[in-house]
Amino acid sequence: MTAHDDRVLDTVATGSYHAPHDVLGLHRTGEDEWIIRARRPLAATVTAKLADGGDVALSHLRSGIWEGRFTATDALPYRLATTYDDGSEHTADDPYRFLPTLGELDLHLIGEGRHEQLWHVLGAHVRVLGDTEGVAFTVWAPNAQAVRVVGDFNGWDGQGHSMRSLGSSGVWEVFAPGLGVGTAYKFEILTRGGQWILKADPMARLAEVPPATASVVTASSYGWNDQEWVANRSTSAPHAQPMSVYEVHLGSWRQGLSYRDAADQLIDYVTAQGFTHIEFMPLAEHPFGGSWGYQVSGYYAPTSRFGDPDDLRYLIDRLHQAGLGVIMDWVPGHFPKDAFALARFDGEPLYEHADPRRGEHRDWGTYIFDYGRSEVRNFLVANALYWFEEFHIDGLRVDAVASMLYLDYSREPGEWAPNIHGGRENLEAIGFLQEVNATSYRRFPGIAMIAEESTSFPGVTAPTDQGGLGFGFKWNMGWMNDSLQYIKRDPMYRAHHEGELSFSFVYAFSENYVLPISHDEVVHGKGSLFGRMPGDHWQKLANMRAYLAYMWGHPGKQLLFMGQEFGQISEWAEGRSLDWWLLDQPAHAELHAFTANLNRVYRDNAPLWQRDHDAAAFVRLAGPAFNPNVIAFARTDDAGDTVAVICNFSGVPVHGFELDLPQAGTWREVLNSDAQAFGGSGVGNLGAVQAADGGRASMVLPPLGVLWLRRDR
Repeated sequence: MTAHDDRVLDTVATGSYHAPHDVLGLHRTGEDEWIIRARRPLAATVTAKLADGGDVALSHLRSGIWEGRFTATDALPYRLATTYDDGSEHTADDPYRFLPTLGELDLHLIGEGRHEQLWHVLGAHVRVLGDTEGVAFTVWAPNAQAVRVVGDFNGWDGQGHSMRSLGSSGVWEVFAPGLGVGTAYKFEILTRGGQWILKADPMARLAEVPPATASVVTASSYGWNDQEWVANRSTSAPHAQPMSVYEVHLGSWRQGLSYRDAADQLIDYVTAQGFTHIEFMPLAEHPFGGSWGYQVSGYYAPTSRFGDPDDLRYLIDRLHQAGLGVIMDWVPGHFPKDAFALARFDGEPLYEHADPRRGEHRDWGTYIFDYGRSEVRNFLVANALYWFEEFHIDGLRVDAVASMLYLDYSREPGEWAPNIHGGRENLEAIGFLQEVNATSYRRFPGIAMIAEESTSFPGVTAPTDQGGLGFGFKWNMGWMNDSLQYIKRDPMYRAHHEGELSFSFVYAFSENYVLPISHDEVVHGKGSLFGRMPGDHWQKLANMRAYLAYMWGHPGKQLLFMGQEFGQISEWAEGRSLDWWLLDQPAHAELHAFTANLNRVYRDNAPLWQRDHDAAAFVRLAGPAFNPNVIAFARTDDAGDTVAVICNFSGVPVHGFELDLPQAGTWREVLNSDAQAFGGSGVGNLGAVQAADGGRASMVLPPLGVLWLRRDR
């Protein structure tokens, strides 16, 4: 051995060599000549047991590296039998006799940022190579000098499981025989600065239950039973379907439920309430429960707080079989700085942008993805596809899109760098959003990509081939802020602020909107929706019913955060269950029943959802006298049926109110938020309103009440 060879052997012995398979394992040295090298520190003897029954005795070279030679026509599988000074003997497969588990096409697609099923090749996967079962570990760490796998299988000492670099791809790989599902592991990375750092697997599909942070090998054995749902979804258009979404924080809806426990309870409850979809706040793994899942450490791992990935599959499968759609919050805008996760993954900025003016959210204490790097963009695009393919979800609500679109988001002058054109738009992030939307819709027709976007950025829901971002829906934050500002006012003063309710009609069809009353509106001192309502307890409940009826009648889909359907009084806190005891109070039980009836009537009346995004299907209604406390409009479906929505936000009934309805005839009262059955005063029109020729009708408007009138054919 030369001095150079000795240095290489010493580096291999400590698991610090970038190409351990070049030294260890089986190598041809001549036409029929072979050499086996193995790392077996502290061994007394090492023997290679060949598949043909022959034995090859290995001799110690240095630093625990052993070597033996033999002749054979072809390469032979082998196992290593090792004895120790205490007389013990151990026989095992050698990780370094196996070829790479990634092919050249996979590496090419990874390098190009076009591997749409990235989770199939990176991470940890149970594989059978020949007749040997084990786990193939792969990780992208292009700045690393060396990478080792550590875990409960090697005493968290990775010197015997160093990975090979697969060249310019930046991918590292090793196959560890004998391992299987349930193995806990991490990657130990030697940085360019010479430090070893310990990292969870970015592609892990399961993690330990927090606060533990190791990744866990998993494999799915789940058999789906939602084929009919998925087939119907692929031929449907969400825009032309009813969509009333119940937003759920799984950990606090009812505390202590697992994914499987929640299935029956959520199905029974949400079905009875009449919602069409459940939207889960983020279920990807996150270290701190108080972040509600919005600081993600494991993008491919459903949080293990509630069970394993197949348990989540069971929950979604059951929801689909019950006719409920499933939307999940997705957070590609930023990630936490926890040392065990994505931050400075291989010792240098990798997933995050290297320039802190583009790579950090100071307000949130998080890093921002480098959307211009092909591998990072691939990581995120494939992650969206992963949730659609592996978990059959029906939509992703993309968090904090505004923070991604603008380079100066929450930054003072001098704290941001302009784009190549000198503008404030983040061109790389825009390109990423267009790619993830176009790819998701191409691969999974009928799903919904939903943007939480709070600015006037144009074309959020316009198709990508027309220069839009390509989302299916956008949260209408303007409507939310204006309407909440209006509804909290004392009815005495609302007449001066009619525009806070009606301005949304001006732009209601500029995007495909969802009207959200989300978790963000019931935290951080804002109190509950019920708590914002003015007046005494009865008036608060009447305002709640009126506001929800106006919201459900307004163009756009609806989203309501859990607890508001029965008038939760206290502000939401993730550390405790909802105040279910309120349902023992008759007044709140009546509001609960009203929400269920609201959803039922909404679903039964296509004018309220079929043409949500068509301005031609909407008209403001007026009469001979203007009342600034009354907001009235009508909506029409494809069959020509019409529903009129008349809202009286004053605290007194209005008798003899004249309104010009779209057509003459009998207009049935399909909803009255002031009905006695729901705790109201019972003011109404005996179930119907007659409109004369020209559509003029006289009616009674209940106080703090909303009427839905449907014209008889």
